[in-house]
Amino acid sequence: MTQPSPAPLPSDIDSYLRAIAREQEPAAAVLALALIVHRATNELQKLSRREAGRRRGQPNWGAWASLQNATRDMVLKAATCRKTARQLAAAADDSPA
Repeated sequence: MTQPSPAPLPSDIDSYLRAIAREQEPAAAVLALALIVHRATNELQKLSRREAGRRRGQPNWGAWASLQNATRDMVLKAATCRKTARQLAAAADDSPA
């Protein structure tokens, strides 16, 4: 069976993520990256849940169900990262320059 090819990512996605980390103040960069991770994780979880449900009883259902379980944990961890990043950003805004 041939593996499907993923859609190509924009060639500058890695440089964009690195630029966030390098060019913004640390607390702002952490928040921006945490928001990206949170959104991406939510989309991955929705897709894996939908596909696991759709593929129940098929040979590859187990892999989809496993992905769904892993992404459920990722969603919780990403939400914690987002919450903590917001706290850091708020504290940075409150601190004297």
